[in-house]
Amino acid sequence: MKYAAIDIGSNAIRLLVADILQSKDETTFKKTTLVRLPIRLGDDSFLHHHISERKADDVVKAMIAFRNIMDIYHVEFYMACATSAMREVDNGAELVEKIKKAGIDLAIIDGHQEAKIIYSYHFEKQLNEKKTYLYIDVGGGSTELSIFHRQKLVASKSFDIGTIRILDQQDQEESWLAMKQWIKNKTHQFPGVIGIGTGGNINKLYVLANVKPPKALSYQKLKATYEHLSSFSLKDRINVLDLKPDRADVIIPASEIFLNIMKWGKINQLFVPRIGLVDGMIQTLIDKSFKR
Repeated sequence: MKYAAIDIGSNAIRLLVADILQSKDETTFKKTTLVRLPIRLGDDSFLHHHISERKADDVVKAMIAFRNIMDIYHVEFYMACATSAMREVDNGAELVEKIKKAGIDLAIIDGHQEAKIIYSYHFEKQLNEKKTYLYIDVGGGSTELSIFHRQKLVASKSFDIGTIRILDQQDQEESWLAMKQWIKNKTHQFPGVIGIGTGGNINKLYVLANVKPPKALSYQKLKATYEHLSSFSLKDRINVLDLKPDRADVIIPASEIFLNIMKWGKINQLFVPRIGLVDGMIQTLIDKSFKR
């Protein structure tokens, strides 16, 4: 049995195909195929609030390809979501209809839904059940924050702060202040908050910091990695450090977002399970299918 997840993000579009594994005690999944296409919708969205015809065509072509891949794998159930970039454009509904004609039913989800899907994976259950954890998911257009205390969700908030938004100079000071205040207000009652970081950038930073699973990434290690990356030009981050072009630029603002959040929340440790929205979607499908 195979399930699939499609994530249309601000920086890239992803397809995950996964094998569903069943045992007497639980149902899990194993990643079979992950396809990532660097179609940066965020530039159109945050600067012009409109997806250009060229990029819309690229998205439709990507969806046709993803539909074919899913058919080849005989995918039984799939879930397709679009996040911040598609939320803020005036032709989002029009693009959804074009994608539907390509054979994909796409939902544009808000920040709260996005956070709910991400933490459906419940990585915090693999850690100390008595501790407090702050989920931090940094995307191209938004940052989703969720606080778990004793494995229960106690607060969740989405902020219009993301890597593409920052690169395009479309982030607002009020959003930064609101996020800072929210973090301080929500974490001060829970001493010793531990971070859980998700998204492509923190996954890459974890690798670059040379931290081995299941160890946590410390604030000091993340700051040192950020300073090392910042010492290189964009060109050298691509040519010398061998980062992909669409990762080499966004990884700097992503580092700054994580460092600020960790500082404001007095977080010294950040676990990086290397999961993202597509993993949460597969888990959501499992939860729905097997409950049914």
